[in-house]
Amino acid sequence: MNIALIADWLPTYGGAEHVVSAFHELWPEAPIFTTVAASPEKLGPLSGADIRPDKFLQRIYGFTGRHQYLLPWMPRAVERINLEGYDVILSSSHAVAKGVIPPQTSVHVCYCHTPMRYAWEMEEEYLKDFRIRGLTRMFVRSELKKIRRWDLSTARRVDYFIANSNETRLRIERIYGRESTVIPPPVQERFFETGIGNPNPNPNPYFLALGRLVPYKRFDLLIEAANKMKFHLKIGGTGTDMARLKKIAGPTVEFLGFVSDKDLPELYANADCLLFPQVEDAGIVPLEAQASGIPVIAYAQGGILDVVTDEKTGLLVPEQTIEAFASAIEKFRSLSWDSSAIRESARQFSEENFREKIKQLVLNIYRLRAHIKTTVISP
Repeated sequence: MNIALIADWLPTYGGAEHVVSAFHELWPEAPIFTTVAASPEKLGPLSGADIRPDKFLQRIYGFTGRHQYLLPWMPRAVERINLEGYDVILSSSHAVAKGVIPPQTSVHVCYCHTPMRYAWEMEEEYLKDFRIRGLTRMFVRSELKKIRRWDLSTARRVDYFIANSNETRLRIERIYGRESTVIPPPVQERFFETGIGNPNPNPNPYFLALGRLVPYKRFDLLIEAANKMKFHLKIGGTGTDMARLKKIAGPTVEFLGFVSDKDLPELYANADCLLFPQVEDAGIVPLEAQASGIPVIAYAQGGILDVVTDEKTGLLVPEQTIEAFASAIEKFRSLSWDSSAIRESARQFSEENFREKIKQLVLNIYRLRAHIKTTVISP
């Protein structure tokens, strides 16, 4: 089975890149085609992979350092990828990767993180996040409309969809009219190993929030709750909303800025709880937190419903308000939490389980396609 891997872009090593890395571990000889890629030292386990970015966009990316500006040109870039000779195309897509043009003799399996959110459900958030105004705003709206039409048309190029959550499964069905198999994203083994057997509780307890600091993530809600209740809140991440968030933050709120991958396990393990106020299709952060043995307090919408069991591995908050999260934090403090049970529950999302599920599904699809081809050709 000759396999090619496709990624939207590889500017850093984040959640989507964890999935690509798991694919790479299964098929280390497979090339990874993409639009743009950072230097190898920024890509963690993917640093030694055969990564093949688009030559034209890569040159521009080298000057700008911002892959977001190149989105209008990415559809054509992925369509330029030559996939002749590959039996299986496995794409990891939340934007453009699923739009590759596979040969007629190959089968295309897409691990879909979400139908392109910039185009379908988060246009306003995208414009706000990148502070796009004036004539540029009009141009970007026009380009997003084109990308929306392109994205819808390219769903026909996918033979089998895998969704990262039930939320994404429903969106794939609603937008593309296609069925999909749900396989949640993988949690690295190192998170399961952190903090085990530590008999001493953290003398300086804190609540933790992690992610890109942009308006839709609703970190402002957590800051207001921390100001009101005077609990220590650590926020890890950077983004366009940082200046505004710092202005409203009280003395108990601490901004960590960029948190390196190696520092994450300890940061999780020493926290009392992870706070997750946003709506996401799926998220690796809540899974990593539970693998580290800490519960999650999350807004009860989106992919979080697949990974948090109310009052066992965390608390599900019915409303996205300061009052609702403050009430949940009070309830959290009144309950006892079993770190071992939380960690064990997260085991179902381990990298090992993820790789096994992906491997079996891809092999079954490949064998089915080979059987059909043989049946058609045989007299």
